[in-house]
Amino acid sequence: MKMQWKSVWGFVRRNLLTTLTILGVIVGIALGLGLRAVPDEGDSWSQRDVAYINYVGDLFLRTLKALILPLIVSSLIAAVGSLDLSLSKKIGGRAVLYYLATTVLAVILGIVLVVTIKPGSDRDGGEVESDSIQSRNVTTVDTLLDLVRNMFPPNLVQACTQQYQTVLKPPAANPAESDIYRWTITGVYADGMNILGLVVASIVFGVALGATKRENALVLQFFQQLSHIVMKVTGWVIWLSPVGVTFLIASKILEIEDLGDMFSKLGLYFAVVAGGILFHGFVVLSLLFFLFTRKNPLRFIANMGQALATAFGTSSSSASLPVTMQCLEEKNHVDPRVSRFVLPIGATINMDGTALYEAVAAIFIAQLRGLSLSFGNVLAISITATAASIGAAGIPQAGLVTLVMVLDTVGLPAEDVSLIIAVDWLLDRFRTLVNVLGDSFGAAIVYHYSKAELESTKNAETGLTTATQLPPDTDPELAFHTDTILANGDERMIDKNSRL
Repeated sequence: MKMQWKSVWGFVRRNLLTTLTILGVIVGIALGLGLRAVPDEGDSWSQRDVAYINYVGDLFLRTLKALILPLIVSSLIAAVGSLDLSLSKKIGGRAVLYYLATTVLAVILGIVLVVTIKPGSDRDGGEVESDSIQSRNVTTVDTLLDLVRNMFPPNLVQACTQQYQTVLKPPAANPAESDIYRWTITGVYADGMNILGLVVASIVFGVALGATKRENALVLQFFQQLSHIVMKVTGWVIWLSPVGVTFLIASKILEIEDLGDMFSKLGLYFAVVAGGILFHGFVVLSLLFFLFTRKNPLRFIANMGQALATAFGTSSSSASLPVTMQCLEEKNHVDPRVSRFVLPIGATINMDGTALYEAVAAIFIAQLRGLSLSFGNVLAISITATAASIGAAGIPQAGLVTLVMVLDTVGLPAEDVSLIIAVDWLLDRFRTLVNVLGDSFGAAIVYHYSKAELESTKNAETGLTTATQLPPDTDPELAFHTDTILANGDERMIDKNSRL
């Protein structure tokens, strides 16, 4: 009996934070529903009251976001710089191939579900009432070009706070011009971290550091130690997640005016999107993980519970990145050189849940409007949804912005996004959860196929270090001479007798 209690207590201690975070999600939902039953004044809670409820959650989210920049830069440079150049190419290629393949699978699954179930075919689009969304005048081509432009920021300091956006304005000579492709092309730098540009810059810097590893060992060590420090701070912040997630979810539930009316009008659409996202994450991706690694996906998912709960609470894959790294390295034992290289890339380009949601949403809106879609339209939606998901920022409800681009492919106005915005806050949490799970599966699969190469690289580095280490009683002048030879890249072996 005593042994059983010890094993139970050991399990609780190992999974305490995960359990508390999941409990925080449940308590947040219960608290939100409970507070809705006792409104402060009148029929609903005021915006100020909701802001008070959200205050603690907002502080937690701000703290997590503050870690994104130092974490991405230090982790990527340290991970890429410590790898052999040929190995970093292989790892990066495997990661990108996996992420693109799973994104395409997610889009195909979403299209099959929405075309088969037809959640919008028996409804009148006018019945759905919701808030409006502000859209900017932009074409699909401009959005894709902006995606590539942001990969090459002209100012890395500016990329920490702003990203470039193309803006189209009616020509001064003909303000009534209706053809948007004839409008004047301008550009602005909008607020928001250019994560894609920082990822590309960090990878290039890491590759350069790896190519000059022997001469710049101190620089590489600096970024490795910086990465360790940021992860230590992350560990402290993560313990705030149960409380932060509770208030984030409770405040969001209070913002909705009528939950029952919302789900009665958009219930089938919500079920198709949420069901498709969860099926893709917990069935399709789990099967891929099992087929590639022959490991138990359920245990892997259980070990990622803390990261998944944080993703659901914050609705941001970028904000969840520090937690995801910690879970992947400490509980699923993925090599930090892989996790810190692959995860930032995944948080930027791997958006399975977003891709599925955008494909379903575009076809659902077309069904609401009675628009018949050809095979070419569906194909265009699938391609655009894949591209749009790659360009979506890892922030809450970023998918709504890129959805406008998908609607443009079938000739639907941007204002139609307002038809589904009522349930987007909750769907955003489901797709973020699956985005993070997909990133984690991808890192584990890449690590599985890179394990032998990583081990051989590690052994080579260990052998070189051992071969060049000198005894403690070595003459200082000889030690200095030896360090100088190694720093200059001379691989000549020092005579064994001179060491003694």
